[in-house]
Amino acid sequence: MAAVTDLRPEPALVAALRADLQDLDYSVDRVGVALGPVASAALHREQPLPALRVTAADDDPVALLVRAFTLGRPVPAARLDQALPRTRVEGLVELGLAHRAGDQVQATVDLRPYGDESHTWWVVSDLGELALGHALPTDHVLGIGGASTTLASWTPRHPAARALDLGTGCGIQALHLADHCGEVVATDLAERALVVARFNAALNDQEWDVRGGDLLEPVAGETFDLVVSNPPFVITPRVAGVPTYEYRDAGAEGDQVVERLVRGLHDHLNPGGLAVFLGNWEIPVRATWRDRWGGWLDGTGLDAWVVQREVQDPAEYAELWVRDGGTSGGPEFEHLYAAWLDDFASRDVRQIGFGVVVLQRPVSDRPAFRDLVEVPGPVSSPMGPVIDAGMAARTWLAEHDDAAVLGTAWRLADDVTEERFGRPGDVDPAIIRVRQGGGLGVMRTAGTALAAYLSVADGTLTACQALVAIAALLEREVDEVVAETLPVVRDLVKDGLLVQTRRDEPVCRPPAASATVTRTAPRPASDDESVARGRSDR
Repeated sequence: MAAVTDLRPEPALVAALRADLQDLDYSVDRVGVALGPVASAALHREQPLPALRVTAADDDPVALLVRAFTLGRPVPAARLDQALPRTRVEGLVELGLAHRAGDQVQATVDLRPYGDESHTWWVVSDLGELALGHALPTDHVLGIGGASTTLASWTPRHPAARALDLGTGCGIQALHLADHCGEVVATDLAERALVVARFNAALNDQEWDVRGGDLLEPVAGETFDLVVSNPPFVITPRVAGVPTYEYRDAGAEGDQVVERLVRGLHDHLNPGGLAVFLGNWEIPVRATWRDRWGGWLDGTGLDAWVVQREVQDPAEYAELWVRDGGTSGGPEFEHLYAAWLDDFASRDVRQIGFGVVVLQRPVSDRPAFRDLVEVPGPVSSPMGPVIDAGMAARTWLAEHDDAAVLGTAWRLADDVTEERFGRPGDVDPAIIRVRQGGGLGVMRTAGTALAAYLSVADGTLTACQALVAIAALLEREVDEVVAETLPVVRDLVKDGLLVQTRRDEPVCRPPAASATVTRTAPRPASDDESVARGRSDR
């Protein structure tokens, strides 16, 4: 069977295929209609039988393409000619997308639609395990997965002059970047991935500067306004007999890939530039994940907002990635499982964290801010606007003192609600909580003074004016009320529960102790989003 290295993006044929796919409406929604909800859901769970039954009995040309290019089954050449009248089977063969055997055509790659709120793209990758019927080769080029779509959701979409997709794979992040960035550079260490990325750029009528090399080496001496990366962050034992899958494993020991990325990004970001990427990190026995990140960030000069989304113990992690490689039982499974456990034990690793990392090069020489939070529950989708607003708020707080915070007329965001709890018959609530409906879903318990302030935070009064009045009503000292409330106000500002309207001169002075950006309390765990679940999410 041919492979992605046999792709030949002949311009006229690529344009013909693009036109055929547009006319056919080969889109995510249209595929869902062709398969129906049951088969679609089963296929998402990597169960192909319902989709095979639907596509075998259906004359829909979209179902035909799903059967050929997702399920990897032979299809009649005559029907494929009808579905793709410009390209035809001969064109698919010439492009390296299929080969012909008599009156049947066998796809050699996966080709499926992908999109966001306003785009439909088409993504070529290697055929998956369901189509091949066996474990994936170590040089497999992964297609659309949960991790890639998660990263796309968390990436801000403001205009940028230059963007870098580091570890592009089949080019999913580059597809998004090309829509709002003037120049897109896409890099990868895997030669097969570079072939696929170049083909996908051509198929979607985009121009990327595609380069080969390890991490930041292909862009030595260059800077960007935005860097995104779904790097090969999976922690893998460096011992004989453990396969190295290029799409998930960079060949480094432990979590060194993420560490190298963190330490190397400063000189590749323009002032004010952002880097957004996914990663795993080891949590040692005698340290916390925040200790781990603190060591990486020290001396980088970068602002950091790291959101830990999931934590696994070494056994859970080993089971996940051994199965991801196609081994689910028997002596080989036990051998690989033991190799992972031994590897973690050699470094005293008690847990492995997964999350999203946002780094920023400050515009000025101010001290960098650091916000390391745990958010295991549901979050907004897309998260890009939340990241944009959150980094702007954190930057503002880093550049302004407490007097400026107090001198600002803050407004409670529209998605914030209040919950009150008390015993039946009590006049006053025992607990007051404020909860964010979007964003990271932040929840805070509010004391009397904070609850009173939030009730009047409509952008009319500055924080200081409101707190002076509240102190008088509560018959408390102004400095005492400010000292109690100001640190929480800063937290609510950085997480978007309070938004800025205008700033006046403060009418009172902040207390002597200056508040800083602090961590958000963890929220209850939820199964709503899990983004570290193996190949489907890498």
